[in-house]
Amino acid sequence: MTKTVDDAVLDAALNQIRTTADKLVVCIGAPANYAEANANSPAGKRCGQRAVTPASFTGPANGDVSGRKLTVNQQTGIPVDVSGAADHVALVDDGASILLAVTSLSAAQTVTAGNTMTVNAFDLEITDPS
Repeated sequence: MTKTVDDAVLDAALNQIRTTADKLVVCIGAPANYAEANANSPAGKRCGQRAVTPASFTGPANGDVSGRKLTVNQQTGIPVDVSGAADHVALVDDGASILLAVTSLSAAQTVTAGNTMTVNAFDLEITDPS
């Protein structure tokens, strides 16, 4: 049985993230919901954050495997509010109180409150159906 989804459909999902995400949140552990992503650890998962705009993203474009991807451009100078082992990143829409996407960092980073950190560019990819 053949399964197809037009690129425009996948792009619509990725553009929803690109146009509504207004904050990138660095987390200690994966937040399960907006409240966890938006509260400092240990009550929540947040250890640092920075504002993002549609210019903080590249794409959508062809995926590395298949489908389509949205690249979150490298983010530097992210203020660290809570010390710990940062291992996840969340994109949130503060206006609608929505946790849009969560992904793990390629490697955990030990961060110290009062310092800044960098999150390297990463992709959010939606593969073609199989």
